Amino acid sequence: MPYSRRAVLCFVWCALFAPLDATVLIPAEFREIVNGSDIIASGRVIDTTPEWGDNRKRIDTRVTLQVGTYLKGGPGETVVFKVPGGEIGRFRNVMVGAPVFRTGDEVVVFLTRRTSEEPMVFGLNQGVFRISFDEQTKRRVVVRPAVLARGESPEIVVRGSAARRSVPLETFGAQVQAVLAEGAPRGAR
Repeated sequence: MPYSRRAVLCFVWCALFAPLDATVLIPAEFREIVNGSDIIASGRVIDTTPEWGDNRKRIDTRVTLQVGTYLKGGPGETVVFKVPGGEIGRFRNVMVGAPVFRTGDEVVVFLTRRTSEEPMVFGLNQGVFRISFDEQTKRRVVVRPAVLARGESPEIVVRGSAARRSVPLETFGAQVQAVLAEGAPRGAR
């Protein structure tokens, strides 16, 4: 049997018995992220604990956020949520598009509850907005993410675009509140 034929046969044999997983992430409009979230909180990450999930087939990380402000919902002084991926000993699990948190990170998170389990971040990294300190203005700011525009077509991402500049945390909170006041978009939920 020629070498290429054996290689194809080996590939087909392996493909028949190998489990395949895939994640498809459809970009969400900012209104969808806000209205689709059960909890919206800003604060500082105080703990990240990786743990085994699904019979040791994957690793999830439990993130504890010390909440400074709730923009929606509000279960207490802290909120604990899960993100896929993490590292335990010599094992590391990575999911493309999943946010990674470190102790001390300051963030605004948009969380959903699908079951009675701990909340999860809306749309993986779409539901995480990083907060940083602007040395010029001496204010905490949030960088607006690249999301779909209010129209039908996607936003064109341009490096240095004024539309993607940081906004003060208070302004970002006001934008979230304005979307909440508008209510859920037609056809949602």
